[in-house]
Amino acid sequence: MSEKNHERKRTVRERLAVEREKQRAAEKRRRTLIVAASAVCVLGLATVIGVVAAKVGKHKGSGAGPVVAPSGAQGKDSLAIAVGKDGARSTLTVWEDFRCPACQAFEAAYRPTVHELTDSGKLRVEYHLVTLIDGNLGGSGSLRAANAVACAQDAGKFAAYHDVLYENQPKETEDTYASNDKLIELAGKANGLDTPTFRKCVNDGTHDSWVQKSQKAFQTGGFSGTPSVSLNGKNILQDRTMTPAKLKQMVEAADKG
Repeated sequence: MSEKNHERKRTVRERLAVEREKQRAAEKRRRTLIVAASAVCVLGLATVIGVVAAKVGKHKGSGAGPVVAPSGAQGKDSLAIAVGKDGARSTLTVWEDFRCPACQAFEAAYRPTVHELTDSGKLRVEYHLVTLIDGNLGGSGSLRAANAVACAQDAGKFAAYHDVLYENQPKETEDTYASNDKLIELAGKANGLDTPTFRKCVNDGTHDSWVQKSQKAFQTGGFSGTPSVSLNGKNILQDRTMTPAKLKQMVEAADKG
């Protein structure tokens, strides 16, 4: 075999090896996205593993006051915070808990696609905030974080602060978000959010009762865990083949009618 032919065959083998590696990487990413989509924080975990939920920490605004929905809240009992164009043909409904690692995994996998679709006017997202992990593991971080996000909604900064909390999510067993000071510190990462009005809303627990009402709706709604995600009323996390690319295809198909 000539040197030239030998070099050519070696080059072909190298190209094939690179292509196989690309395919393996793509398959690994696909499996990761499927796992992220199918994982949930399960309702009632405390009763399964014998963890006794601790009492919610004392703070100003314990949820005993009137139900104050955040600005622009929509849906039944004004329990949804909407992002995206009202006239979008597709609606993604998300029930989430800021302490829930499965919610964070879903966010990490799907956020770029969801942002792309909402920015283009093809998708509207309705977020419902719950306190599942507080009930399962004790603490008040789910409640405190949800109240703070509702305060961010009042300031027109919901989407930015929503992403900040997931990007800085502590371990599930660490109740870091029970600290209003920590939540206010993180508000500095959302441009223009950290104001005296926002701080007062967080420290007063202005929307605590609203969050607790949302949690009750979650408990009576037949949900088994978080995140619970449906597209136009269909639970997409039950589809083991669901990926961001598939979600995008479904939304774009609906948009075309």
